[in-house]
Amino acid sequence: MAAITPENESKIAHDADAAMSTEIGQVLHDAAGNVDQLQRRLSNRHIQLIAIGGSIGTGLFINIGMGLARGGPASLLIGIIIHCCFMALVNNCIAEMTVLFPVSGGFIRMADKWVDSALGFMAGWNFFLYEAILIPFEITALSIVLQYWRDDIPSAAVTAVTIAMYGVLNLLPVGLYGETEFWLSSGKVVLVFILFGFTFFTMVGVNPQRDAYGFRYWVSPGPLAEWHTGGDLGRFEGLLNVTWVGTFIVVGPEYLSMAAAETRHPRVYVKSAYKAVYFRFGLFFIGSALAAGIVVPYNDPVLQSLARGEQSSSSAAASPYVVAMKHLGISVLPDIVNALIFTSILSAGNTYTFCAMRSLYGMALEGRAPGFLRKCTKGGIPIYCLGVTTLLSCLAFLQESRSSHVVLQWFVNLVTAGCIISFIVICITYLRFFRACKVQGVDRKNFPYYAYLQPYGAWLGLFWTVFVVLGYGYSSFTPWNVGTFFSYYSMVIFAVAAFSGWKLTMRSKLVPSSEVDLVWERPTVDAYEAVTTERPVGFWTDMKDMTRAAGSSRTNALTYWQWIRYATIATVTSAFENALVPIAAWNIHRLRQTSGPANPKTMQPLALHFHAQTSYL
Repeated sequence: MAAITPENESKIAHDADAAMSTEIGQVLHDAAGNVDQLQRRLSNRHIQLIAIGGSIGTGLFINIGMGLARGGPASLLIGIIIHCCFMALVNNCIAEMTVLFPVSGGFIRMADKWVDSALGFMAGWNFFLYEAILIPFEITALSIVLQYWRDDIPSAAVTAVTIAMYGVLNLLPVGLYGETEFWLSSGKVVLVFILFGFTFFTMVGVNPQRDAYGFRYWVSPGPLAEWHTGGDLGRFEGLLNVTWVGTFIVVGPEYLSMAAAETRHPRVYVKSAYKAVYFRFGLFFIGSALAAGIVVPYNDPVLQSLARGEQSSSSAAASPYVVAMKHLGISVLPDIVNALIFTSILSAGNTYTFCAMRSLYGMALEGRAPGFLRKCTKGGIPIYCLGVTTLLSCLAFLQESRSSHVVLQWFVNLVTAGCIISFIVICITYLRFFRACKVQGVDRKNFPYYAYLQPYGAWLGLFWTVFVVLGYGYSSFTPWNVGTFFSYYSMVIFAVAAFSGWKLTMRSKLVPSSEVDLVWERPTVDAYEAVTTERPVGFWTDMKDMTRAAGSSRTNALTYWQWIRYATIATVTSAFENALVPIAAWNIHRLRQTSGPANPKTMQPLALHFHAQTSYL
C-alpha cells in the first residue's frame, strides 16, 4: 500500500496528473469520477435532501413519544441534546474522511482499507442488514398509517405496490432517484415546520379551546418521569431510556457516506451537506424534543401504551402531535399530518433501499460479498444488489400473519444496535486514519474538510457509542429475560462473530499506520473535479435554477408534457438494458428533438438535466 511521505509527494502528484490525462475522456463521457461503475449525478439539493430523507422518519414523529412517556419533557430534551452532541463528534469524524475520499461503500471500505479487513467485513454486513431489515418495517408502517382513515385496505396490496415502487425508483439513473427523493424529503421538512407552528400557536392560545397552556405539562405532571423503578433512580433510568430512543431518532451522517460516490463535486457538495448536519441536529431533533414535551403530558394514556409496547410504534395515531390535536378538538390538521407522515415513511424506506444496495456493492468491490454483485447497468445501478435488497423487503408480507407487529418489532429490536455499531466503526476508523496521517507526516489542515478537536472528539464519540450499545438493553437483566436479551444484543453478538470469524478464517492483520493507503482513489476524484466543466453552485442557487427551469416551461406546456413523457419512458425503459434499448433510444431521440423547437430558452434548462441522466445511452 502507498503512503504519503515528503519523499514520494512528487510521485503522488505525477500519478494524479497521469490519472487525469488517462481518465479525462471517461470523465467527460459519463461524469463518473469513480474507479468503479457508479456515476456522479447527484446535485447539491439532491444530496442535502437525501441526508434529510434518511434521518427523518417515524422516529422523529412517532417514536419520540416513547421517549417522552419514559423520561418526561425535561429528560427528553436533555437526553436528545446530549446524544446530538456526541453524534456531532461522530459526524466530524466521518465528514473529514468522506469529503477526502468520496468512494463507493463509504465508511465500510475505509474500515477495510485502513484498519482491518475483518472490521470492514463486519461493518459491511452489519450496515446492510440494518438498512435492509428496516425496509419491511417502513413498508408495514405504511399499511398501518393508511388504517388511520380506513381499515379495509388490503395490506398485501400496499406491500406489493411499495416494493415495486422502491424497485423502480432505485432502478432509474441515480440523478432521477435523487430528484424523486428530493420531493419526498421536502414533505418531511414541510411537516416539521407545520408541527413547530402548531406547537407555538396552540401553546399561546390559538386553538379551538382558547387555552394558552404554555409549559403547563412541565409543571403537571412534571418535567421528569420515572421508568422501570421508582424515585430518583427511576428518573435517572427515564433519562437513560431517552438516550436509547435517541439512537433510533438521531441518524444521518452514514447516509451521506453512502451517497458521496454518486455526488457531483463531492469536495464541495458533500462538504456542505456534512456541515448542514450540525444545523439539522439542532433544528429538527432538539427542536422536536422541545415541541413534543410542550404539546402533550408524558402520562397521556396513548403515550404510555406506546411505551409499554401495547400501541404500535408505526401508527400515526401514537404521534404526540396527533394526540395533542385530538385533545384540542382540531379536526383537519391530523389528516394533513398523517398524510405527510405517510410520505415521510415512504421516503425513509426509499433511502434505506438506496443505502442497502450501495453498502452491498461496496462489499462486493472489496471481495467481502459475492463478485456477481458488482454488476451494474449502463446507468451505474448495481442491479443484483437491488435484487437482493428487494428480496429482503418481502419480509413485509409477514404482516399478513396475526403476529405481524410482534415479528417486525422483533426484527427492529434485532437491528437497532446495528446503527450504533456503525458509529463505533466510524470512530475506530477515524482514529486509525488520524494516526496514519500523523505517522506519515500528512498535514490534515490541507484536507478539503478539517475536523477540529481531534483525536479527542473521536475518542469521546467512541466512548459514548460503546456505552450506548452495551447499556441500551440493560432492562433485560432486571428481571432476567432471555428473549428480551437476545432481541437487544443479537446484532452485537453477530458483529463479534462476524469480526472473529473473518479474523480467524482469513488471518487478517491490523494495517500498520505507516502502510495505510492515504492515496487510494484521490487521484481519480481530483482528476474528475479538475476536468468537469460544470461549476459547483450553492443549495439555494440550485433551488433557484430548478424553479426557473420549471416556471419558464409553463409558456410551452404542450412541448413540455411531450418532453416529460419521452423522458420518463426513456429513463424507465433504459434501465432494462438490451431488451428495451430500441424503445429507449427512440424516446431519447424524441426527447432531444423536443428540447427547443418552439422556445429553446424555455426548454433548455430542463433538457440539459435529462440529457445528463440519459447520456449513457
